[in-house]
Amino acid sequence: MFDAPLKLFNSTARSKWLRLRTLILLRWLAIIGQLGAIIIATRFLEIDLRLDLCATALGFSVAFNIIATVIFPANNRLSEKNAVLTLMFDLFQLAFLVSLTGGLSNPFVVLMLVPVTISAAALTLRATIIIGLVFISLISLLVWLYIPLTTLSGERIQLPGLLIYGTWAALVTSGSFLAAYAHRVTEETFSMSEALTATQLALGREQRLTALGGVVAAAAHELGTPLATIKLAAAELADELGDHPHLYDDAKLIYTQADRCRDILRDMGRTGKDDTHLHYAPISAVIEEAAAPHMDRGKMVMIRIDGALQTELVPDQPEVPRQPEIIHGLRNLVQNAVDFAAARVWIDIDWDEKELRIHVGDDGMGYPPDLIGKIGDPFVRKRNDTQKTQPARPEYEGMGLGLFIAKTLLERSGARLTFANGSETPGKRPRSPLGPPEFARPTGAIVEVVWQRYDIEATQSALRGPLGENSNFDD
Repeated sequence: MFDAPLKLFNSTARSKWLRLRTLILLRWLAIIGQLGAIIIATRFLEIDLRLDLCATALGFSVAFNIIATVIFPANNRLSEKNAVLTLMFDLFQLAFLVSLTGGLSNPFVVLMLVPVTISAAALTLRATIIIGLVFISLISLLVWLYIPLTTLSGERIQLPGLLIYGTWAALVTSGSFLAAYAHRVTEETFSMSEALTATQLALGREQRLTALGGVVAAAAHELGTPLATIKLAAAELADELGDHPHLYDDAKLIYTQADRCRDILRDMGRTGKDDTHLHYAPISAVIEEAAAPHMDRGKMVMIRIDGALQTELVPDQPEVPRQPEIIHGLRNLVQNAVDFAAARVWIDIDWDEKELRIHVGDDGMGYPPDLIGKIGDPFVRKRNDTQKTQPARPEYEGMGLGLFIAKTLLERSGARLTFANGSETPGKRPRSPLGPPEFARPTGAIVEVVWQRYDIEATQSALRGPLGENSNFDD
């Protein structure tokens, strides 16, 4: 089964995805903008600037870009350390240029937020904190260390002291908020991307297993007649070779080995088929197929229809597609219940004219109360105080990826999922009376899966109409 705790990448690996060429391109744009602003300020606004020092600041950026372009390949990706140093260079260059052009009175000082935002979006929290502290330090120095803007006529352009301090406070607040916001959103987006990739891997594996089972099932079907013929011939030979013990034993061996071949093919074909007749199946059969890998794991898994155990197929059940999304999603829910159950797992099925409902519950400790609203999100971790009271589950490490995969796959089929504990009653969960295990009510975690029958149930034309020949598997 798919390994639920798979985490494809970590934040450290992600911090090495920032390309040097991307920063070089952004720096060229910044150089063009800075040069344009200087030309406009001196030529059209008649502001007296230290052009020699401004040219020095621009020269540093130009030299940095040229050297980086010549030395490093186009696809070079920066390590976290090199990315931090590069962004710090941009911060110092901007701070130096702003100090030459009025300090915090220069409205373009807000551009110093760019390196902080890039760091928050692309680097780790540690790197972002370092960049943020450097940003705050440089902004603070610009309150006092700067060359005031003056016109060619000698008029000084400067904000009042109150606005200077207000600008400083606004920049510090904006930098902190943007960094925190960008880092948080990026982390969540990255985690979701990881989880969706894992979901696709799980679904692809389930589809391959289903296809493989179909190949074996088709082989078993096609080989059934030849094996039956071999058995018949071997039985007739055995009857005629009773007076020849050596030949009689060979005939019986052929007969038993033909039986063994049939059993092997039958067992190998249980994982799935691409038989047109089995594209749809009764809901209880689909659930049995999904729960089969977890029936022999030391926990009692009971499938009930309308609160009662069924020993044979109930007629007039809703017919649902045997899609890998549905089977793998239900299998993950059953696995989660078996992993956390003390002794028993209940799978309840019920339906009415509009809805088909499945409830997977166990007799374990239930979901942690502080995470009940986050169940179904990827990489959810328990709080430290919760870990002390909840049983350990080392194979999942509290990440919640298995439930996320189940939720995503089932919602793709049109289902609606609700997570609750035994003390709560999600939706229309059947209220079975207390008593023997087969009639008891789950006391631990419960997952309700609800489909609209119009969306999930097979149409009569699909079930009763001409089915045609079995189709080949896609390559």
